[in-house]
Amino acid sequence: MPDQNVSVRPFIRGGKPAEDRWVLIREEDAALPASPAIVPLARWQVLEGSQELAPWLASDTELTPELAEELAAAPLIAIDFPKFTDGRGYSLARLLRERYGYAGEIRAIGDVLVDQAFFLTRCGFDALSLREDQWLEDALQALNAFSRAYQPAVDVDEPLFRRRMREAVKRAEPALA
Repeated sequence: MPDQNVSVRPFIRGGKPAEDRWVLIREEDAALPASPAIVPLARWQVLEGSQELAPWLASDTELTPELAEELAAAPLIAIDFPKFTDGRGYSLARLLRERYGYAGEIRAIGDVLVDQAFFLTRCGFDALSLREDQWLEDALQALNAFSRAYQPAVDVDEPLFRRRMREAVKRAEPALA
């Protein structure tokens, strides 16, 4: 019988296909594998300190300053999307990056679709564990579906209109001199 914890999901890290060496453990009391494991937040808090364990956050996790400080020691943080229509994970990632300065890997897990790839990376996710029925090639294309974004985000902190104004001023400067 195959191991239920071994992921067969398409996986992207840093915008490229990658091998996922982390095993996702969904149950609180499941046996830990020999390889690095992503475990529920409560279990990680009990076993905290190992670089071989990382927490996954449920979409309804309240990210307090105390929890964010505790998570700073995690080798990676996975954020669960129980349904693709649940957008709370986007907010968690953005808060971790912008408000709390988390610099490690933030991984999307759960019901992650190709259609979300571009937007997930804009919010601070740098690793995507796609749903099993999603195509890796489609996800890689989706990461580059848009050449520019209007809104500021984790990846570009300035809105498009300001970038365009700055570029226009630079082009006009030689003519004014």
